Amino acid sequence: MLNSFDLVIIGAGPAGLSAADAAQREGLSYLVIEKGTIADTIRKYPVGRTMFSTPNEIEMSEGSLKPVREKPTREELLSHYIHFVLDNDLNINTAEKVEVLTGNIDSGFSVLTDRDQYVASRVLFAIGAMEYPRHLNVFGEDLSKVHHHFVEPYAYVRKEALVVGGGNSAAEAALALSQEGARTTMAIFREDWENRDPKAGAMKHWVRTPLEAEIAAGRLNVILYKQVDEILETEVRLTTETGESVVLPNDVVFVLIGSDADLTILKSLGVGTELGKVSEVPVYDPETFETNVRGIYVAGHFTHARHIKAAIDVPRRIVPLIARELRVSQTPVV
Repeated sequence: MLNSFDLVIIGAGPAGLSAADAAQREGLSYLVIEKGTIADTIRKYPVGRTMFSTPNEIEMSEGSLKPVREKPTREELLSHYIHFVLDNDLNINTAEKVEVLTGNIDSGFSVLTDRDQYVASRVLFAIGAMEYPRHLNVFGEDLSKVHHHFVEPYAYVRKEALVVGGGNSAAEAALALSQEGARTTMAIFREDWENRDPKAGAMKHWVRTPLEAEIAAGRLNVILYKQVDEILETEVRLTTETGESVVLPNDVVFVLIGSDADLTILKSLGVGTELGKVSEVPVYDPETFETNVRGIYVAGHFTHARHIKAAIDVPRRIVPLIARELRVSQTPVV
């Protein structure tokens, strides 16, 4: 059948690339469909960002990622993933969005995209967890000066910048803006500012240390806040944790308070969800990563196995199981 595959993989991040490689090794017919680019989530990281992980935690094969320094930059990691695709000639369609997925394990799954239609015996969702940036839901958040991603600081030299958030992304943005000449304020909850537990989402020490140096030098202002009240063209009004109303002159706002995966298609298939450590995740078998809908699998950053190393390792464990099941189902009964 035209456009028929054993396995369709949705998403071309580390999990999707690992799944494609495993499918190829297992001799499965497969296709990866990616609405953006290869490793699209990482491509959206700030320019020049140094990754938090060492090469052994994020490389596709042992010893293959060789950064100039101890940890790779965004650009080095992107190049690593792209060359993994090229070197292994993985079957990936980029700039193609899955719009509708229907069917079941018995009759097969129909995958309709904005470019074509495919039939799959099994489907693996390897999507990222950054599709929907979280919003403050306050007046003025729709102004053009408000951003929910941070790319680089250079457009904001001598501008009044506000960063709202308490994780590493917010801390990195505030640090970069401050170091590169923006008059920067960071609004953060006290519990986030005082958190020192990396397992509980505390900012990394190599971000906090220079951040505190910027504060000590008077270049970065930190406000322990309760809420942002409104965003106006030239100022932002917020309430501190003590209840004081503060008005900040402002040219640009970065709201970096986390993001969530797009589970719309999974839910439309009947896949159940539950609350993970930071957001909603699909319900799945912890051994096979098959959801409650037979034939639908999940892997990657939007599952409980959130780290890149797990995103790479899990498909290498579950794709052979899928291949074995398909071979059994296709074996003629004598």
